[in-house]
Amino acid sequence: MTDAIDAVETPTPRRNPKPEKTSIGGRELKPSTLMMGHGYDPTLSEGSLKPPIFLTSTFAFPSAADGKRHFEGITGQRPGGAEGLVYSRFNAPNQEILEDRLAIWDGAEDALSFSSGMTAICILMLAYVSHGDVIVHSGPLYAASEGFVSKVLSKFGVTYIDFPAGASSEEIDDVLKRAKKQAGENGGKVALIYLESPGNPTNALVDIEAVREARDANLKWDCPIAIDNTFLGPLWQRPLDHGADIVAYSLTKYVGGHSDLVAGSIAGAKKWMDPVRALRNTMGGIVDPNTAWMLLRSLETVELRMQRAGENAEKVCAFLKDHPKVEGLGYLGLIKDARQQDIYDRHCLGAGSTFSVFLKGGEAECFRFLDNLVIAKLAVSLGGTETLASHPASMTHLSVPHARRQQLGITDSLVRISIGIEDPDDLIADFEQALEHV
Repeated sequence: MTDAIDAVETPTPRRNPKPEKTSIGGRELKPSTLMMGHGYDPTLSEGSLKPPIFLTSTFAFPSAADGKRHFEGITGQRPGGAEGLVYSRFNAPNQEILEDRLAIWDGAEDALSFSSGMTAICILMLAYVSHGDVIVHSGPLYAASEGFVSKVLSKFGVTYIDFPAGASSEEIDDVLKRAKKQAGENGGKVALIYLESPGNPTNALVDIEAVREARDANLKWDCPIAIDNTFLGPLWQRPLDHGADIVAYSLTKYVGGHSDLVAGSIAGAKKWMDPVRALRNTMGGIVDPNTAWMLLRSLETVELRMQRAGENAEKVCAFLKDHPKVEGLGYLGLIKDARQQDIYDRHCLGAGSTFSVFLKGGEAECFRFLDNLVIAKLAVSLGGTETLASHPASMTHLSVPHARRQQLGITDSLVRISIGIEDPDDLIADFEQALEHV
């Protein structure tokens, strides 16, 4: 084995990043500018303008003495630690450049990349929970996230308490009190607060600031607040600015943005990343170099793609909201609930391009609508350049018990739409003709 340390407790170090120019004349450079070169030095790669794909499993030391010095540092036998590249299960150039750039978008100290969004979420949770602990989470969650908590972690003595996304400050405070009591009875602690905002697929928002206040008031130990920001990040919401400690993404969605890769990430302060990095080193699950390279390509245009998709969604929803066969919309640009609007005004920078449309009728009407779409494709996922539509109750959330789906508002009349970057008038025409069949 390559490991020479207890990687569950000690994260293998990464390269010591070179100093970066992030301002000009006192002006801080924008993320969209930094995406073109941050974290990469062409002189180290034969002058290549773009980073090469580093397809290697291991990295050579200049000398035996350098190798010994490195491992003395990471095992604690020599003070000062170590930096550098050793083995691609831990880190590698493409992944480190990617992580540097991901951290920029959320204003984070550190970031970690993974082979999928669910790999990121699962390793994050495993890094923070022990037998007897309680996870507090918002609802709805992505079905696989909720299933991991309720069906997998429960095997190891981890329990949970959930609350609805739109819960008030008082309701959130009450949940934390109950979770603290439950953890005490089980001999554990409240180990993690996990949010998804907007929730999938209802677009219900969580008040991150209220969660932070309730956490600080009730828990006197380090309990991180993590949030899945896939629906709005990295452009339309910055959760770390509003009280979250860790932000998680399925990079497959908006960041990748072309429906041609699968990856995930988390970002936050180094103290929150180190335990997850250590466990990732042991379990594997780091994104591969080719996918990391593709994500670097995608990050150069993420702002342009998301802006266009957001503008398209606004136009499409303006059409759908008045259509006689549409019962309602779960779109952040057309919020009717005062509490949700308040959260949106405080936390969000845009309405996004993924929303729910509630058709008059049920599954049969939704199926006729979906089967008659021409431009929009019937597929799961979201955030790509193309428009996608799906029926969560019979697809992505079918594994969620029926009563739970009803409680969360995932009804048979709900269709989830992810708007792409096509011409908006063409999309409207497509939805209009498909609705004629409902």
